[in-house]
Amino acid sequence: MLAVGSLGGLVYQEGINYNKGNGKGGGSVRKRIPVGYEDMKRLIDGDMYYVDKTLMIKELIDMAGSVNLYIRPRRFGKTLNLSMLRRFFEMEMGDDGSRIDNSYIFDNLKISSYGDVYMSHQGQYPVINLSLKSAKQPTYENAFKCLRDEIAAEFGRHDYVLGTDSMTEHEKKRFKMIMEWKAEDIEYARALEFLSGCLAKYHGRNVIILIDEYDVPLENAYFEGFYDDMITFMRSLFESALKTNPNLEFAVITGCLRISRESIFTGLNNLEVFSVLSPGYADCFGFTEGEVKEMLAYYGLECKFEELKHWYDGYQFGSAEIYNPWSIVNYIKTATIDFHAYPKAYWSNTSSNHIIRELVEEADFETREEIEKLIAGEAIEKPVHEDITYGDIRESADNLWNFLYFTGYLKKSGEKQVQEIIYLDLSIPNAEIRSIYRNTILTWFDKKIRKTDMSSLFAAMENGDCETIGRFISDQLLDTISFFDYAENYYHGFLTGLLKTSQKYSVYSNRESGTGRSDIILRTPSVRGGAVILELKVARDFGKMEAACKEALLQIEEKDYAASLRSDGYSNIKKYGICFYRKECLVMKKG
Repeated sequence: MLAVGSLGGLVYQEGINYNKGNGKGGGSVRKRIPVGYEDMKRLIDGDMYYVDKTLMIKELIDMAGSVNLYIRPRRFGKTLNLSMLRRFFEMEMGDDGSRIDNSYIFDNLKISSYGDVYMSHQGQYPVINLSLKSAKQPTYENAFKCLRDEIAAEFGRHDYVLGTDSMTEHEKKRFKMIMEWKAEDIEYARALEFLSGCLAKYHGRNVIILIDEYDVPLENAYFEGFYDDMITFMRSLFESALKTNPNLEFAVITGCLRISRESIFTGLNNLEVFSVLSPGYADCFGFTEGEVKEMLAYYGLECKFEELKHWYDGYQFGSAEIYNPWSIVNYIKTATIDFHAYPKAYWSNTSSNHIIRELVEEADFETREEIEKLIAGEAIEKPVHEDITYGDIRESADNLWNFLYFTGYLKKSGEKQVQEIIYLDLSIPNAEIRSIYRNTILTWFDKKIRKTDMSSLFAAMENGDCETIGRFISDQLLDTISFFDYAENYYHGFLTGLLKTSQKYSVYSNRESGTGRSDIILRTPSVRGGAVILELKVARDFGKMEAACKEALLQIEEKDYAASLRSDGYSNIKKYGICFYRKECLVMKKG
């Protein structure tokens, strides 16, 4: 069997000949590529392409951590890996109380080759499996109800314990109250501890607790304005289940950001954190390059590798080079349908990217310069802080850069330690993430100029006030983030964006006129109004700006850019030569 999941590597069954085909519709029927599937069992049962990440099980058993927190960017396989752990370890029970055998799922997968030392753990533990992603709600009341519903559903999944004598009548009543959404709020804050005790009694084994997306309620609460209330509930939920729980075998928690122990894991001394900086579990989340190449080969898309690498590679977890798995799966699935389809920023569609918007919208001059360096392919140096809270993000620019790093919007391209502080060289991982920054900047710029009063700019153009025109445009450039190398097409787009806010003029860009194309023409609907011709130049150094302006004015005359305007009846025609040097603008007029 070959299986590949929404995230990862390849597993082959001996004796089967897989025809790769040519990636363009030929060859034998191939495994479906699952997008959005988060349960390993569904992938295996559906005979889908699954990535073998089962050596994470071996590493988890070998490391013997009590409470393990894995920090990875969104859509890097955290949920799928938790489903793998559940299907491996859980002594799963059916509605009638009978055992469900999931051992077949792991036939021929990597973990099965390591023998009884590891396989003896298969199907031997009661498991509590809880996802907190549904708590992304606009109010605390709604978020709490969603968390309560998730907890109640997990109680319902284990309601078989009610049919035995292992629980007292009081415990059964409490169990049912939680399961039926009738318990007091405090009962839900301690529910995982209670459920683990019930399961340990029934099975005679300690319990494994799996918690997915633990930071979603906190991130959402931070941005929606009820952070303190959510912290209080989450702290009680985690402390009771993970700190003082005698029935806990071990716990695995996943999230995108490490939340400081003081905010949610107070006093939890048995917590081990594995972030993108940690050497442990480095290749368990996301795709390695070998896994990417094997997947491309299976679908006959080897020739797509360089394009795929440019768009979706660039992450480093520990010492492992990692590709964005969500985007890889989507890219390959699209390419099997349309071989010539262009790559897209698939990852950007899985989140609102609000943190990028916040960075851009609230950036001071220094931050804008740093964003420009990043988009130009350069790196910026920042101290790394792993223990931050969502409430800390706005306290310093360093915290915001750290947030972007740990959530996948930046990568580590270098590292050094000065005394006790670790500094990282941060850069944008790949073309996909660069496009997210660019699109966010364009959206922000569009909103910004719509709110900007442009009346002084247009009045200056009508009055021939070159100094005011140049000063206004320079001020806008200084307050803007550039993601081009200050080439003429950047300034052309920038200036066109400013001018198109006019309610008086129509703006025409690179239109045929005379013997060539003028850069920008503005004209009123009526010929009795007037028209403006703008020719743009870019100087290589500040001292050449005046000469470039004069060159632009000469070009307007020599190529007679005003010809079409005169033939249309316009007589009041202003002509300006405009030169740019970085974020400086000089304007000169004809006559």
